[in-house]
Amino acid sequence: MPNSPDQSLLGRPAPHPEAYAPELLYPIARAPKRQELGVGAQPPFFGADLWTAYELSWLTPRGKPVVAIAHVTVPCETPNIIESKSFKLYLNSFSGSRFGSADEVLARLRTDIAEAAWRGSDAAGSVGVRLTAADAFDQQQVHELDGLLLDRLDIECTDYTPQPALLSAAFDEQPVEETLTSNLLKSNCPVTEQPDWGSVQIRYFGPQIDQGGLLRYLVSYRKHDEFHEQCVERIFMDIRQRCRPTRLSVYARYTRRGGLDINPFRTSHPAALPANVRTARQ
Repeated sequence: MPNSPDQSLLGRPAPHPEAYAPELLYPIARAPKRQELGVGAQPPFFGADLWTAYELSWLTPRGKPVVAIAHVTVPCETPNIIESKSFKLYLNSFSGSRFGSADEVLARLRTDIAEAAWRGSDAAGSVGVRLTAADAFDQQQVHELDGLLLDRLDIECTDYTPQPALLSAAFDEQPVEETLTSNLLKSNCPVTEQPDWGSVQIRYFGPQIDQGGLLRYLVSYRKHDEFHEQCVERIFMDIRQRCRPTRLSVYARYTRRGGLDINPFRTSHPAALPANVRTARQ
């Protein structure tokens, strides 16, 4: 049986780990939610979940602390997501352990995260991990998502659970290519019901999507309980089914919680992953 969110450490007291503990990583199967969305064995999208870990530290062999930022790329083809509190506790477990070099830490991260993300798969896979050392912190950028901001629209919002029927497109007109953004995405953790705040970017080519309806649809997630990755896949599938674009990409950047931000990207066609650059709220 796959792990379920209610069996995780979410919402439960958890002691700070004293030593490196890869067993803390808690994978949750993607399949049940994808089945709910009508996503088959071959999803109609590519992409990855881009994680940024700001609270990573370990000890040198002489006991001196080192700090770094970790950038983790988990392909959406993995059978599992990794529950974020378990990820935080796992990263915290490095803080009391001694490692010979940053390369050793990097290797442990790649091995452990890949094992959890691909657990249950017929074939082993990999994840991407890179570290930013403290002497490069001032090179980190802040940039808002590119595109036309939907939040400029003066609309009335009355729905706060996802309403795909709010989505529509001009099927009898010439197709357009647009990039639309909003900072008004908000959902809730399905276990703790704590708020998750995000910004979203939608790129598409196809029948022009009604912008007011799209903004109302995004706002309708406000009381919805679902993990970040699942929300983005729901948005992708709803737009795909209701608006029928020829090409579609959905990218969300969520504000950090517990020193972690999660930024899922889904696209209908093979495309380069977006640069993992934080927004001002992150």
